[in-house]
Amino acid sequence: MSGQEVLLIVLFLALFAGILSGIPAMLAISGVPFVLAVLASQVGLFDLGFLNVFPARVWGVMTNTLLMAVPLFVLMGVFLERANLAEAMLRVLARLLGGSPLGMALSVLAFSAIIAASTGIIGATVVMLVLIALTPMMEAGVPKRQAAGLICASGTLGQIIPPSILLVLLGDQIGNTYLEAQQRAGNFAPQPVSVADLFAGAMVPGLVLVGLYALWLAITLRPGRVRKAVREPVALSEVLFTFLPPLLLILAVLGSILGGIATATEAAGLGAVGAGLMAAFAISRAGWERALIAAAGLAAFVLVALKVAGFGRPGLDSLAGAVSVAAAGLIALGVIVAALRLIRGRLLADSMIETMKISGMVFGIVIAASMLSLVFRGFGGEHAVQDLMAVMPGGHTGALVTIMVLVFALGFILEAVEIIYIVVPLLGPAVLAGDISPVWFAVLMAMNLQTSFLTPPFGFALFYFRSVAPQGITTLDIYRGVIPFVLIQVLALALVFLFPGLATWLPHLMFN
Repeated sequence: MSGQEVLLIVLFLALFAGILSGIPAMLAISGVPFVLAVLASQVGLFDLGFLNVFPARVWGVMTNTLLMAVPLFVLMGVFLERANLAEAMLRVLARLLGGSPLGMALSVLAFSAIIAASTGIIGATVVMLVLIALTPMMEAGVPKRQAAGLICASGTLGQIIPPSILLVLLGDQIGNTYLEAQQRAGNFAPQPVSVADLFAGAMVPGLVLVGLYALWLAITLRPGRVRKAVREPVALSEVLFTFLPPLLLILAVLGSILGGIATATEAAGLGAVGAGLMAAFAISRAGWERALIAAAGLAAFVLVALKVAGFGRPGLDSLAGAVSVAAAGLIALGVIVAALRLIRGRLLADSMIETMKISGMVFGIVIAASMLSLVFRGFGGEHAVQDLMAVMPGGHTGALVTIMVLVFALGFILEAVEIIYIVVPLLGPAVLAGDISPVWFAVLMAMNLQTSFLTPPFGFALFYFRSVAPQGITTLDIYRGVIPFVLIQVLALALVFLFPGLATWLPHLMFN
């Protein structure tokens, strides 16, 4: 074993030790490789010239237009959470489905699937579900362990159901890695991979996962466990006013991406503005304000829908052009009024601060991973991985299985963003150099990474639940409660692995 191979082993052991030590992940991911590289350079085992491109990599991250979608999607979710819009949706769903154990559990699952398409902020979703759904579920007869597991699992659906921040990050990494790997393999004109491909590819697997959750609830929550089943009447107008705005927002964001009229970043901006309009509408008490904000939101949706439907840009001298100009003016006026309302209500400042915190954590890890990647390549890690994968039985499929097992194991100790920026650039080229679909690989990664939020002992969803859980629910109850849902996720992952069409059918149908 050469000195560089020994240093690669030391690098990963020291990296995991640094992350588990409790220091910020960003410092561990960047600091450990840097220190080891400096020490190795003193004995001639590392060329510090590799680090000369680090500033250029940081500049590339900060000017990456795709990654600009991350803070916009975060802001979209923060608006919905801070304005208590999600809480209102859950309460209406619970009243619609009644107070039976199965009805309450399915209402939480259905709500989580809807809100997952609006926000991918796991911490906010899990904490909100604990505060407003845990007690009603337990009062209806749902066992506390199953209620805890359902809340943790449902809170992570935003990682696989688009639009998802995780899919945006995967789109950036896998798109670049696939392009580089194919060119090295001799294919100098590979089909590019976009975030739209990943969004379309994740839709069916996401729905399959939700269906498996619902099936498990239907099997385990039998009518004999009913304690209280009282169905309160819900007016149709209340249902429409509660669910129609977020559904229209989701359709506008996804439709603009999948319809090819907007990039992920542009659609994220649309989503952030739309969520801001909804938040301003929720906190406004003046009738004229609410009417203007609602009209602006509806006008924006109509314009996006017309564009997706294929109506081109009309001339200004036509009736359609005049209507478009009037709608644009209405949208601008509504956005201004909504912004003033959010400022007066302190919602805008609080949402911006929270968005900066979350985005700063994500981008800090992205930049730190660039340092890790450079040091890894400087130690010859890329060639070592290629040689290792080449001797794996099963060729590229065997290498893919190995990566999936490794990602699942890393999920016990690392966060999803950390895994993406460690595993994909370092191990991805060995798989993506072949004929394996990059969309299929990305969806498998996303579903696998979703389990990292649930697997004990370091699953972040478990930490968020524990931080606000009542004293009657212990940490062991939470761990036992999530085990069935982790197994269901593994089953869903196996189905997508065995039937790649679940991930590739819709992108092929939409984008060919």
